[in-house]
Amino acid sequence: MKKIVLFFIFFIISCREKPDFEKDYVIYPANPKTENIGFYWKNNAGQILKNIGNLKKEVETENKKLKFAMNGGMFEINNFPKGLYIENFKTLNEIDTLTGEGNFYIQPNGIFYLTKSNDSEIVETKKFQKNANIKYATQSGPMLLMNGKINPVFQEQSKNLNIRNGVGILEDGNIVFAMSKKEINFYKFALFFKKMGCKSALYLDGFVSKTYLPEKNWIQEDGDFGVIIAITE
Repeated sequence: MKKIVLFFIFFIISCREKPDFEKDYVIYPANPKTENIGFYWKNNAGQILKNIGNLKKEVETENKKLKFAMNGGMFEINNFPKGLYIENFKTLNEIDTLTGEGNFYIQPNGIFYLTKSNDSEIVETKKFQKNANIKYATQSGPMLLMNGKINPVFQEQSKNLNIRNGVGILEDGNIVFAMSKKEINFYKFALFFKKMGCKSALYLDGFVSKTYLPEKNWIQEDGDFGVIIAITE
């Protein structure tokens, strides 16, 4: 009888501690093998898209439907991608291996990329090997998870709070895109991806973050950023 009581106490505590992911995050799990994932920066006329609303109009001119989108990395003046950016096998900006200030340079930073065969990966910048099979790539930082472990530079009680968005890779190669609905620190954001079962995860950006996910009634078409990661059908 005592064992049964202890089991139910443990079960109740576990349920209480289980985070309500949908309450705190906008989440889109994606299968890169079956979904049409693309990275976007400019429209067909060579103009920088800047926000999701403009991207939505662009894909609709191609008779496509925008299913999901979020900003896909940091940017510099004139909405120019910060660090490596590859789109449709073309390198539009080179890798940044310098040191500096700001979130991008918190070490290690990393690169999220998709290959010609639609394999997905997140690697530390210093371990990245460029090759002709890489279809899309965006560099950002810091890495949130490495081999399933939280970046050791993060402080659990950090007061550095912000809206944050990022991307994680599950053990089966599927992708988890997520944006926090409220301000959080890096440690908590990394912990979210860890609890989702990701082996690696990369921070994309902060207060400028926007996500478009109409199936969850989350529609943010505004914004002013550089690269946009989107899924169309």
